[in-house]
Amino acid sequence: MLHTSTDINKLVGDRATHPDFPYAPLDWTPEDALKTAREEGLELSMAHWDVIRALQNYYAHHDDDTVIGLRELHDALDEHFHLQGGLRFLYTLFPGGPIAQSCRLAGLKAPFMASDRSFGSVA
Repeated sequence: MLHTSTDINKLVGDRATHPDFPYAPLDWTPEDALKTAREEGLELSMAHWDVIRALQNYYAHHDDDTVIGLRELHDALDEHFHLQGGLRFLYTLFPGGPIAQSCRLAGLKAPFMASDRSFGSVA
């Protein structure tokens, strides 16, 4: 169920959404994702855009959750892309971590501990 937010910043004004990204953050554009991808050495394919849409959709539908958990998001992505190979497929698309890197591209804040450089791991 999509929650109705009580955040005044989300209630004021008309939202100018991109038709291909209905759940995108207000300050995000596809050009932002392209710029970030170039900086990170990625060339975005349709599969990358599908992951970005799935993440934005997940965050929009969990907007009123206090914290979006790494494990829940990890499992949701694995399930959503199961037919393509799940997380193994996502790691081929996002070598910087299917959650950490794709959240940056989608204009979203990655869950706590999505990357721990001191431990040498990324999610």
